[in-house]
Amino acid sequence: MYWMPFGKGYFLSLLLASLCLLPCPGKSQDAPTTVPRNPWRDPQVGEKYKQWLKEDVVYIVTDQERKEFRNLTADKQRDEFIAAFWERRNPMPGSAPNSFKEEHHRRIAYVNQHFGAGPIPGWKTDRGRVYIVYGPADSVEPHLGFSPPTEIWNYASAEGLGRRAVFTFTDNDYHLTDLVVDSLPRIRDGQRVY
Repeated sequence: MYWMPFGKGYFLSLLLASLCLLPCPGKSQDAPTTVPRNPWRDPQVGEKYKQWLKEDVVYIVTDQERKEFRNLTADKQRDEFIAAFWERRNPMPGSAPNSFKEEHHRRIAYVNQHFGAGPIPGWKTDRGRVYIVYGPADSVEPHLGFSPPTEIWNYASAEGLGRRAVFTFTDNDYHLTDLVVDSLPRIRDGQRVY
């Protein structure tokens, strides 16, 4: 009799486990394992409404508003929702024009013109997102001679963040790599830094 470092069923378990890793015949390896769920209650929702939610207000809509909008079943309901959405944000409710809505669209136009990165529109970039949400920085420090190029945006106060927020964007596409806010822990590359 010789000594075995593993129990009697070890090799059988290993064999069975390895069989689970083999591809199933007749099943494509590229096929998704689950069917993506359509987040819209109405499968016939128009592209303009999808675009409104995914592009126009993507950074300012709340999770609850997004959920409510996706559950609407008629275009008339969606149009009323959009009108109410902007009216809730109007600094002078009931007045026209809505300065919040105008400023939001001005910011989107600005970032698309100034922060686009090749085929990526400005609103999809990190600088574009920060500009849309917080507006123009109080000061911008470009450091083009750095490797990689760096740009630092300083805000005396940023709504929702408190006083003194500093955003650092680096590399050729100016990804957000550092965020320092006096009232929050430091964030670097998406992780808290203490």
